[in-house]
Amino acid sequence: MNFMRLKNLILSLIFFGFVSAKASIPYELNQKLQAYPVNGANYSIHVQAINSQTPIVSWNSHTKRTPASVIKILTTYAGVLSLGYDYRWETKFFHTGYVQDGVLRGDIYVKASGDPTLATKHIAGIVEQIRSSGIRKILGNIIIDRSIFSIPSRNNSGFDRNKYSPYNAMPDAMMFNKRKSTICVTSRGRSIRINKDVPDGSYKIVNKLKVVNGSCRRGRSWPKVKINTNSAGRSTIFLSGRLSKRCGPRKICKVVSMPHRAFYYALKNELKKVGIKFSGTLKLKKVPKRATYMFSHKSVRLEKIIATIAKKSDNLMARQLMLTLGAKVISRPSNSFKGRKAVESILNKYDILERGTTFIDNGSGLSRVSKLTAQSLNNLLLHGASRDASRWMNTLSIAGVDGTIRKRFKYSHVHGRAWMKTGTIRGVANIAGYVEGSSGQIYTVVVLVNDRHSSAYGRKIANTVIEWVADRL
Repeated sequence: MNFMRLKNLILSLIFFGFVSAKASIPYELNQKLQAYPVNGANYSIHVQAINSQTPIVSWNSHTKRTPASVIKILTTYAGVLSLGYDYRWETKFFHTGYVQDGVLRGDIYVKASGDPTLATKHIAGIVEQIRSSGIRKILGNIIIDRSIFSIPSRNNSGFDRNKYSPYNAMPDAMMFNKRKSTICVTSRGRSIRINKDVPDGSYKIVNKLKVVNGSCRRGRSWPKVKINTNSAGRSTIFLSGRLSKRCGPRKICKVVSMPHRAFYYALKNELKKVGIKFSGTLKLKKVPKRATYMFSHKSVRLEKIIATIAKKSDNLMARQLMLTLGAKVISRPSNSFKGRKAVESILNKYDILERGTTFIDNGSGLSRVSKLTAQSLNNLLLHGASRDASRWMNTLSIAGVDGTIRKRFKYSHVHGRAWMKTGTIRGVANIAGYVEGSSGQIYTVVVLVNDRHSSAYGRKIANTVIEWVADRL
């Protein structure tokens, strides 16, 4: 008898707890959500006016979820709070020895800063600065100082089987072209022409492609690509299959070269092009104290970079920023632990993160061990709205306009009225940001769906919440 009473009491508590929890979703919205066959325990929803202390919707707001790329908001906002919108990465150039009659009797040193934007298009300007220093011949070597970061020297994260894809690229102090190597394949009559975007001698291409007649479709439209990487980290790309001579140029972008090597080959090639003689080699070493400063190359402002991170969900840039924060806030050389610690300490200063619920991992969301709550995201969004709101909001994707939601609300009444960051990996479909209600009020909206049905219904659940806010509030 006592056992039955206890059982009934437990069932009653579970029932009333469930009803109480359900009450945190307004009836009208809850009815709409019932259309989706997703267990309510597997998603979190939080909606709150930016000028209010009380949420309108708070469903599982304190439950830890896998955030995917939504966690980039933590990285970018920590960057804004610590470095400011106008921060620029600075790659510094030095030389040792002395310059006499146009001859540098010493080495050129490049002190890397973790700049995530350094690219081929900047090389000509860098070489022109070297020319302006009066140098026409270099008798020493080109030496790169990558000591600001202390991280594994591997090309890809190995997150999934597409390890050579650009989204899997690993960070590096001497980042160049976002670690991407681009190969252009063009059919010319009966032959194939292959060009590297950078004359990077650190990887090889083996061409086994055959030019064929017929339309540029199916098995005749793209080369087959196989990549082998040896123990020294040097890759060989094998191109095979058939390519129609009617096909236009095909660009293959892969992560196959260490960025400091790609930078070195690009710099060496440009030096030769402008007539600066160089017969040295590449070395890795710290800049000595006796080195003479020459000039600096600066990145674009952080504001533009965090917009790229959020709108294009750029994993590599997010990881570069997190490591930079580790170097600036904790100490050099930075690593993933210091980067995580830096982001957390910056945000905790403003009581943004729920204690004990957050694990940032690599700062990009390309992770299955990262954790975050809807409440923490809401706290961050409220704080962002209190400090130069429009500037911060516009770094996020704008509904129907740009970024990862440029098509999602293109023909919806939400068009231009939501500023969001998405996050999607297998079993995860998340979104967080701001939505303008019908009254003109701005609301924070966080929807985190971690469920085996996420790919089918996660976006629909989020869209239902977002459209409800835009229509009804």
